[in-house]
Amino acid sequence: MHVLALNPLDPHSLLAAFGPLGVAVVLFAETGLLIGFFLPGDSLLFTAGLLCATTSGATLHLSLPWVLVAAAAGALLGAQTGFLIGRRAGPALLDRPDRPRLHAAVVRSREALDNYGIGKAVVLARFIPLVRTVLNPLAGALGVSTRAFTLWQIVGGLLWSLGVTLAGYLLGSQIPSIDTYLLPLIAVIVLLSLIPVARELIRARRESKGNRVP
Repeated sequence: MHVLALNPLDPHSLLAAFGPLGVAVVLFAETGLLIGFFLPGDSLLFTAGLLCATTSGATLHLSLPWVLVAAAAGALLGAQTGFLIGRRAGPALLDRPDRPRLHAAVVRSREALDNYGIGKAVVLARFIPLVRTVLNPLAGALGVSTRAFTLWQIVGGLLWSLGVTLAGYLLGSQIPSIDTYLLPLIAVIVLLSLIPVARELIRARRESKGNRVP
């Protein structure tokens, strides 16, 4: 019944079904596989942190140490996998003008690499939906040094995965009887996490229309 009712876009549903393992799998897919660009990485991490702050008798309670380990593992292994896929497949993997959202994310990732350099771009990309999915294979396809990429993706991956999770945990720890307000809080988190995604989609649509203008 849990599997049938699973909603991959709902952080609470994912965590209820798979717990910390779900965190690792989702972050791996979002940061390592291009098909995972739609997954709720930010809201999943924050929600997982909130659920670590619930009482042990709550309907859903997660272990903070296990969530942190799962988040770090998924984020780091995913990014490295995406880099290796890009290195093997080459630029053709990302040359998809028929997919506006992917194309827009590639453009933004290239701009980040050009403007900030590999280190800053890889770290900042972790906090930008869609871009954090595309930049890893793009770096591999462009021949970025494996050593440099690995160093900075570890820095960015830990800052993002552990930082967002701990932010959720700290917020939950400050709210008395967090169990009572959990569902409304998660709903607000999901809505807020959709704002940057919506902005990326709007930007991609505008750029797509602009490219079609004769």
